[in-house]
This record gives sequence, structure tokens and C-alpha cells, in this order.
Amino acid sequence: MARNSLESRLMEQSDMIMQLNKMILSLQQTIEGFNAKEAAMLQEIQTLKEQNDYLTKKLFGKSSEKNSWDMDGQLNLFNEAEQEQDVSLLEEEQEETKTVTFTVKKGRSADKDRYAGLPVEKKYLDVPEGERFCPDCESPLLEIGETFVRRELKFKPASFKVVEYYSKNYKCPKCSPNLKTPVIVQGKDGRAHMLHGMASASTVAWVMYQKYVNAMPLYRIERDFKQYGVNITRATLANWVIQNTDRFFSPLYDYLHKLLLQRVFIMADETVIQVLHEEGRRPESKSYMWIFRSGEDGQEPIILYKYSPTRAGETAADFLDDFSGYIMCDGYSGYNKLKKAKRTTCWSHVRRYLLDAIPKGKKMDYTLPAVQGAMYVDKLFHLEKEIKKKDKNDYESIKAARLEKEKPVLEGFWSWFEKQHAVKGSRMEKALTYIQNRRSDMMTYLEDGRCSFCNNLSEIEVKPVALGRKNYLFSDTTAGADSSAVIYSLVETAKANGLNMYHYLWYLLEELPQTVLSEEAFEKYLPWNPEVKTALEEKAQKLLED
Repeated sequence: MARNSLESRLMEQSDMIMQLNKMILSLQQTIEGFNAKEAAMLQEIQTLKEQNDYLTKKLFGKSSEKNSWDMDGQLNLFNEAEQEQDVSLLEEEQEETKTVTFTVKKGRSADKDRYAGLPVEKKYLDVPEGERFCPDCESPLLEIGETFVRRELKFKPASFKVVEYYSKNYKCPKCSPNLKTPVIVQGKDGRAHMLHGMASASTVAWVMYQKYVNAMPLYRIERDFKQYGVNITRATLANWVIQNTDRFFSPLYDYLHKLLLQRVFIMADETVIQVLHEEGRRPESKSYMWIFRSGEDGQEPIILYKYSPTRAGETAADFLDDFSGYIMCDGYSGYNKLKKAKRTTCWSHVRRYLLDAIPKGKKMDYTLPAVQGAMYVDKLFHLEKEIKKKDKNDYESIKAARLEKEKPVLEGFWSWFEKQHAVKGSRMEKALTYIQNRRSDMMTYLEDGRCSFCNNLSEIEVKPVALGRKNYLFSDTTAGADSSAVIYSLVETAKANGLNMYHYLWYLLEELPQTVLSEEAFEKYLPWNPEVKTALEEKAQKLLED
């Protein structure tokens, strides 16, 4: 009986132990679940904190991308990350002698340097004739030279005047009395063509210059004109811009487009604009201004803008139809529509993703993967600068130097990249994903010395559109957006070729005929034509004399 009682208690205790074990297991699973949730919440908090720091930096931080390690004498800090990844690179770096150089801050430019492009008028502070005698013996004084006293910059305000043209009429005194219709000869207008509207070429060019170079909206130009006694509505100003652009500038734009497609290397970018009255679209819809320009190939720069209601890749495909060279662009997939072109990726974008992944206040923490990756890229930028400085337009030498000096750094970069494992949702993961998706395109620039390392040149050309967008906010119609693209193209190409943009617009409006020109005739009006530069210099001199 006692035995049965003992067995019964043992079974009860065994059941209790099993139940307790199950309870412990359940509690452990619950704890693990809570721990996982806590870890996920902590990671989410960390990701949100990282995002908050990133947005705060974008909103309030400095806009410059220059880092504290971007200075002479600090490149040796890069070696710490590089050496950990590839011993062969360590040995190569040890063979180089690092020299710290100190740059002396340049002093202020002299007045004659700052105003070197302006004509100089000499004014003499002469001694009155009645005082040109020696105060001691009263002998007449002899002129012995001149002494510089001071220099001043004078401004000549803009002004308007109305010019009325009348023809002189002549008749024959002998024939006229005997004829039913008298013989009359009139003076002819010598202009090759007529502008749209009463404005002269100089006035239309000035409106274009103010809007597309100085980013002044038409309502401010209208108000500015009233200060000079000219009451012209902004609608009239808009008509001057659109109609004259369509008639005189568009054919030249098309010819520049043809020349651009003959290049081996093209750079591209795009930015948002707003067009209010666009058929089938709401006023707040996003439209785009695309930028296509020549690269660092040693030839004359060509910069063209193209308006499109969308960011669809067909815009690039249509504009660069049959282009089979290299195209430098950002990571936007729309450029994949270019089936014949070979893409090369901008390393500045790679660098930005890595910099954005660096936590706040950790830019000098070389143990962080994002800092290490950014330092690899900075090393490549440094080498690019040195190579371009030495070889400049010798593209075969540039290619050879890249393969010799940059390829080992790239191998170290990819070795570092393969070892990285970022937290899901973090900015570092975004950086690694961006790099992985463009890995092959990031190496294309090694194939040709004319290929650029980054897309900064085309990004610079976004700024005029961005400044205009900030000031006049939107284009009213698609016709206005198309005209804007053409005028931006001419003024920025003129600027890149060292021309006065206002004088060039004025020159084109005066000289370009309305008739269709041959390709040989268009060469006469290109901004790098020496005859154009001479004509603009003469025009500037005439303005000063007037």
C-alpha cells in the first residue's frame, strides 16, 4: 500500500516537473519573443535616429561635401582602412613618400586684376595754366611725366529710347508732271529681318538675359521697365521671348544638338520644373528639364537643355537617338533606354551615399565602414586630380595612369565592399545597395581617358534652372518651357566658351536670318567661332563709346 502511495506521489511530481518544464519553455519563448521585439524596436529607434540626424544635417548642416580629411597631409589616414583589406596595397603605399604641404592664403586681388576685362579711361589731374610757374623764380614749369593717384569703377545705368524710322522720298521733277503715276524712290530699311514685336534685338536680348541668366521673373522685369518709363506687360515680354526663340534660336539649337551627338562622351542629368498649363495634366504635376552636355574630351563645350513633361527614359532615348558612345549619368534607370550607349556611373553619388551613412559626429571614426568606404573614394578623387593635372588632354596617358594608380585602390575598395554587412533599413544598407546595383558601371571610366570620373559638370548646369525655379517658380505653358530650354542652352554654351552671354544673344538676334541655313552657314554663328568673338568685342567697345 505504501509502495503504491509512493509511486502515485512520484508520478504526480513527475507530471508537475513536466508541466513546469513546459511552463519554463513557454516563458523562455515569450522572453525571446519580447527580446526580439525589443531588439527590433531598438533597431527601429536607431534607424529613425539615423534618419533624423541625416535630415537635420541636410536641413541645417553645411552644404559643402568637403570632409575634414580632404586636405593635404591627411591621405595617410586612408591607409589604415586600406591596409586592413589588402596587404599588397600596404606595401605599395609604403613605397610612397608622403609630404605635408601648407597652402599660403592668397591675398586680395589688386584692382587692376579684378577689372582686367574692362576698358580703362585715363583722366589727368592737371595744374591750371596760370599756376605752371616756379614758386621761387617764376620760371615756366616743364612737364616731366605722370603719377598714378587713384582708380574708381563707374557704372552707366541702363536706359531706353524710342527710335522712329522714316524713309526719305524722292521724285523726278521732269517725269513726274507728265506721268499718271509719278516716279518716287524711297529709302529702304537695311535690316535683314524683322523681330517679332516692336522691340529691337538689344531689348529682346536684355529680357532673355535678365530672365535666364539673372533668374528674374517676368513680373519683375515688367516692373523694372516701368522705372525707365516703358509700360510693357509681362504677356508681351513672354511673346517676345517665345516667338523670337522659335524663329531665330531653335534652328541653331538643333544644329548644336547634331554636333553633340557626334561626340564620344556625353554627360546627362535632370531636374524638376513646374508647368501650369499643360494639356491633360494638373498644374501641380512634376515636369522635367533634362541636361545633356559634352564631357572632358578637350573639344569645345556644348550644353543643351530639353524640356519633357515626364522623367520617362524615352526622353533620353529620343534626344540621344543612335548615340553609341559613353554616357555619364546618375543611377536613374531611365537611361537604360539608351541601348547603344555605354553607361558610366558618377563616383560623387557613391561618395554622397557613404557620407550620408556616417552617424552624426563620427566622421573621424575610421573604424566605421562608411568612413572607410568614403576614404577609398576620396583617395580616387585625389588620384584623379593629380592625373588630370599632369596629363591634362593626353587621354592615352590618363587611361594608363588610371590603370596603374587607381585600379589597385579600386581592388581594395571592392575587397572592402565584399566584407560589409549592414543592418536592414539603415543608410549604410542603402549605400551598399546603390553600389552593388552599379558595380560594373563604376568601372567603365577605366576604358577611355576621355571618360569622366564624376558627373559634377552636368550637375553644375542644373543650378541655373534651380535658381530660376526658386525665383519664378514655374513656366506658364509648354511653349514657354521649350523656349526656356533653348535659351538656357545658348547662354550656358556661350558662358562655357568664354562669351558675354547678353552680347551673344543680341548678336544672334541681329545676325541670324529667318531662312533655313546650311550646316556650313551655321558654323558662322557657333560660340567658339573666332569671328563671333571678334564681333562681340567690337559690340562691347561700341557700347562703351556710346
